[in-house]
Amino acid sequence: MNKTILAAIAFLLLMAGATYLAVGGAGGMGGEGDWVNKLAISGAVALFVITTVVVVKFVKQMQNDTASGKLADENWDGIGEYKNEAPFGYSVIYFGLVVWAIWYMLAGYPLGSYSQIGEYNKEVTSHDKKFEAKYAEKVKDPEYLKEMGESAFNSNCAACHGLQADGMDGKASDLHERISAESVKYVINNGGNYMKTSFPGGMPPMLLQDPAQIDAVSNYVANGFKADDAAGKAAFAAGTCNTCHGENGEGMPMVAPKLNAMDADMVASVLKDGKKGAIGAMPAFNNLTDIQIKAIGAYVSSLSQK
Repeated sequence: MNKTILAAIAFLLLMAGATYLAVGGAGGMGGEGDWVNKLAISGAVALFVITTVVVVKFVKQMQNDTASGKLADENWDGIGEYKNEAPFGYSVIYFGLVVWAIWYMLAGYPLGSYSQIGEYNKEVTSHDKKFEAKYAEKVKDPEYLKEMGESAFNSNCAACHGLQADGMDGKASDLHERISAESVKYVINNGGNYMKTSFPGGMPPMLLQDPAQIDAVSNYVANGFKADDAAGKAAFAAGTCNTCHGENGEGMPMVAPKLNAMDADMVASVLKDGKKGAIGAMPAFNNLTDIQIKAIGAYVSSLSQK
């Protein structure tokens, strides 16, 4: 056991020496205001002293003490457990740590201290308020709103949809058309419950189950509700699609999105809530202000009208 004590002391001396060298040795301790290095050395010395005392105490205790007390009834492979009370010091340390943890979370770091992320979030919130106030009147002009939307689109959406908003060969939706037949088919089979901001009710899946009717509705919607497509129109009605989306896909506020053209409310809801469709998932853009969302909606809506 004496070898264990000597090994522990040697290890602690090594750690204290390494700490001393890490802070620059004697040269790093010379400055009057260099309290950080002094604190590091003081901590290393305190750790050395406390650990040495504890190691010596418990090693001697293991050498000399004998177990006593009443054994518990249970044992594991002949190894029993004594029914001894927890040492008073252990109990004090345990409850002290609980109190310290509560203080640390409520009054200490991180809730009560400086945070770079917190400062950044405050600055962003302040900037967003100034931005909203600055452009509140200007965006009443539809042309200005679309110009702002194009700029915001290029900054936030073009990475996937492309600068021309053409979807970059299927990487994302082509925003020059309202919806593709593939996307319509996906929503019929899987439902559409992602645009909760503007359409909280969502759409249940499998309202149509006949593959021929699903194909007919998909083509009917994707091709713009052509009047001469009798099969598509009949299937659209058979699936009760017109109940929520309207006879010609004009949509219904807070119930179902417009299907015959791009709609600013639909675009805004996708930006706020994200989307999951035939191509894949699109994340929500929570970094955008309300004016930016409105502007992107106006710009995207104008693409299908060109």
